[in-house]
Amino acid sequence: MSDKPLVRYETEDGIAIITVDNPPVNALSPGVPEGIIDGVRRANADPAVRAIVLIGAGRSFIAGADIRQFGTGRVRPPIGQRSHDILDASEKPVVAAIHGFALGGGLENAMGCNYRIAARSAKVGLPEVLIGILPGGGGTQRLPRVAGPKRALEMIVSGRHVPAPEALGYGILDKVVEDSADLRAEAVAFAKSVADKRPLPRISERSDKLQEAKDEPGMFDAMRKSIARRARNQKAPYNCIAAVEAACTLPFQEGLAREQALFQELENADEARALRYAFFAEREVAKLPDIPADTPIKDIKTAAVVGAGTMGGGIAMSFADFGFPVRVLEVTQEALDRGMQRIRSNYETSVKRGSLAADEMERRFARIQPVTSYDDIADADVVIEVVFEEIPVKQEVFGKLDAVMKPGALLLTNTSAIDIDKMANATKRPQDVAGSHFFSPANVMKLLEVVKGSASSPEVLATTMALGRKIGKISAMAGNCDGFVANRSRAPFNTEMAILLEEGCLPEQVDKVMVDFGYPMGPFAVGDLSGLDIGYAGRRRRAAENPNYRKLPISDRIVEMGRHGQKTGAGWYRYEKGDRTPHPDPEVARVIKEVAAEMGVEQRSFTDEEILRRLLFSSVNEACKILEEGIAYRASDIDVMWLHGFGFPRYRGGLMYWADQIGVRAVYDQISRWHQQYGERWAPAKLLRELADSNTPFRNAKAG
Repeated sequence: MSDKPLVRYETEDGIAIITVDNPPVNALSPGVPEGIIDGVRRANADPAVRAIVLIGAGRSFIAGADIRQFGTGRVRPPIGQRSHDILDASEKPVVAAIHGFALGGGLENAMGCNYRIAARSAKVGLPEVLIGILPGGGGTQRLPRVAGPKRALEMIVSGRHVPAPEALGYGILDKVVEDSADLRAEAVAFAKSVADKRPLPRISERSDKLQEAKDEPGMFDAMRKSIARRARNQKAPYNCIAAVEAACTLPFQEGLAREQALFQELENADEARALRYAFFAEREVAKLPDIPADTPIKDIKTAAVVGAGTMGGGIAMSFADFGFPVRVLEVTQEALDRGMQRIRSNYETSVKRGSLAADEMERRFARIQPVTSYDDIADADVVIEVVFEEIPVKQEVFGKLDAVMKPGALLLTNTSAIDIDKMANATKRPQDVAGSHFFSPANVMKLLEVVKGSASSPEVLATTMALGRKIGKISAMAGNCDGFVANRSRAPFNTEMAILLEEGCLPEQVDKVMVDFGYPMGPFAVGDLSGLDIGYAGRRRRAAENPNYRKLPISDRIVEMGRHGQKTGAGWYRYEKGDRTPHPDPEVARVIKEVAAEMGVEQRSFTDEEILRRLLFSSVNEACKILEEGIAYRASDIDVMWLHGFGFPRYRGGLMYWADQIGVRAVYDQISRWHQQYGERWAPAKLLRELADSNTPFRNAKAG
């Protein structure tokens, strides 16, 4: 354990400098707030000190609280004795000097200071809602006073990180300096310039911007209505609104007390525990127990994508959005032009929505270069194959890549299910081949499933994992089997969906259950969005490879009728021209009834709970088999994949964490009953039985 202090104190020409030095991000771990308080008191007691600077060492100001402390029963200092309270009460001016991030408690401490200056690249925010709580250190009371309640509501309820120039415009910052400037020197100079100004500006004493709420008293109810869909089943966003409303209706000290009460309602709630679990699972997923930590990472500067379809275009955008030049290859000019137009249209939609500036769109689009020859991509550092899910087609592409790509280039395949070795063996360099399974739409979805073939080198796997993070993805490793981890664990869910139809459900009933559970869209609507022909092709391949593969006759009949989803105007639902709203279709109900009769399956009604558990328990059981076989490292990795690949509601933690809330024994017992009722597809995994017998939570399960 290091004896190095977490907070340093020094003086420079009459200015006290309090430096937080708690690597890697200066979190407010135990000892840090106390160090800040000691520094402020010491400076106020020293007649030679005229002003104070609060700054962070390393790469950040203060990136927030130490999340590990939440829910531990820790004793919180009373209001008035917390570091931001002590900063606010300082008799000498305090200047916060912000670089990197000032998030959560970091921004709350900065708002306790009298002035705030920041490097241009810095970002500020109060993202506590993302872990199921609210800013509990005065953030909901000070931010409305400095930025106005409307801005405060937007920032706190979304949890977004606000760039320094934008924060300056909101009034959160007093000055922004260039990144090339010496922030410490700038802060000391600023402190000298305000050292003798009185009275000291204190955000806690301001009320002018609160007039906005009096002029527009309906803003709080309007915000509640605006988040109703995305915040369903969650309490934290609504408590955030209530806390900001308190700032506009109560004196400051009473507002702080109200904030504390609302915070305490959340800290140990199921929602907050699940979100904290998800937070740590996302960090754990980057750890690769079978790849040495010192494995060298290749320097990737240029990329290429083979295939300009919807997925290929989305992958190209993923690279371009993060500054990588990328070439997109199609064998015909017509297909290439169509693909580039689709990319431009996607960018233009973002501009129309206001989420992307027009000039930034042009910069990103300019990084994407269309080409029609394999020779044109030969010098790329990484190439990703994104052609149709047919093994011979993919093998042909990899043969061509092997012939033209420079030595050491990463040869990646975007397959969602096919054995990586089939592509690797089409080359003379199988060690350079791995899977890079993006999820649709690739430029939006955060998950990148990195798949290791039998010959994939540690260097290629580690580089691909790192590359995913560089383009804004959450990279998760998977072993090589049919469907890998994500799609394999999801496959029983999809099968059970289809079987529920055979037994009497309708698509709209299943979708309602899953949307009520917290999914943004129901699974049948998602199938229509993705294209039903994709799953149909996968089923045909599996049926050809496995004579015992269970066919899904209703699903197949729908596709064979030409109903491929939104792109054909009909799938499980009917779609009006130019409208993506799914409309229940009597024709689908007719097909379901007709095929079920042909199969001799008796139809019945279902409760919402049975639908939910039939779908999710089937995947929990499969996830246990995946862990048994060592295809995934940890149960928490599977949770991350479901959160970011399938839209599993984040406030439920993930598939395996959710199952823990029901109980491993209860899940095992139900699956055992369904095994007796429905047959072999519900046979309990060996690991599931072991977990139940030992009462071990799902979330603690690791590769066998």
